Amino acid sequence: MEIAKIKNKGQARLFQNGVLELMTKTHPAIVYTMYFPVIAAMLYYGAHTRELALGREVLLFFGGILTWTLFEYAMHRYIFHIIADSAWAQRILYTIHGVHHEYPRDKDRLFMPPVPSVILAVIIYYSMYAALGWDALAFFPGFLFGYILYGSMHYAIHAFAPPKYLKALWRNHHLHHYKQPDKGFGVSSVLWDVVFGSVPKKEEV
Repeated sequence: MEIAKIKNKGQARLFQNGVLELMTKTHPAIVYTMYFPVIAAMLYYGAHTRELALGREVLLFFGGILTWTLFEYAMHRYIFHIIADSAWAQRILYTIHGVHHEYPRDKDRLFMPPVPSVILAVIIYYSMYAALGWDALAFFPGFLFGYILYGSMHYAIHAFAPPKYLKALWRNHHLHHYKQPDKGFGVSSVLWDVVFGSVPKKEEV
């Protein structure tokens, strides 16, 4: 993905059709309203209908969160930042992620929009169910909660000043945007940047 010149004000228009354009935007409250009930319902169903033990649910839930952090890193590094040759691939990558690099302060595009988010969530859940059976009722909610943590952190980084104890995450992500786009692919955690050697060099933004 080629990085366009950064614009700290304004918002890109991705589609001329107003309905399609509206579907490229969302607010954190919409994401929370969609997914927190799903997380609670699946955990309840797993415990009370499928009789998953509490300890098993807890381990699977946190395993799902950890898996999300790796998924987040891998998608960001190996999919969102691909260098594409064809015009159509460049357009897709720009729509998915490039627009965020061009307009990093656009608060309407910091979470994935609801429609593609739900489609992807359904595909991921059934993939996990195929691999884990009913354990997916605890693993997938953890994965989904990891996504919410990531999205919330991403929103906060671009919208607010950093609290003292999270300055490193803010710095790393801003370095990724403004100076080192080939580093700092983790947003909610630096774990996989450390593991795979992609932590940004320590400097001020």
